[in-house]
Amino acid sequence: MNAAHEQGHTSTTTGLSDRDREIIAFERQWWKYAGAKEQAIRELFDMSATRYYQVLNTLIDNPAALEADPMLIKRLRRLRASRQRARSAKRLGIQL
Repeated sequence: MNAAHEQGHTSTTTGLSDRDREIIAFERQWWKYAGAKEQAIRELFDMSATRYYQVLNTLIDNPAALEADPMLIKRLRRLRASRQRARSAKRLGIQL
């Protein structure tokens, strides 16, 4: 992995790093990769699934990511909100 990739080198044209754009592209079509998503994450990005999802959560709140792929980012935001609601409801003992 090169140093620019390692540090998340930011492109001046989009405000997103190369890694950010690669993550967006991966999320758009991760199911096309053979095997488990976590394995593909480890192989493609050289990071744990936990770290990947931390980076992804930060990325989907980034206005530049929304501009780069509005449909995907909005879908990921909806999925995250849905999971958060389900966790909160479960914690409170509410049936959804």
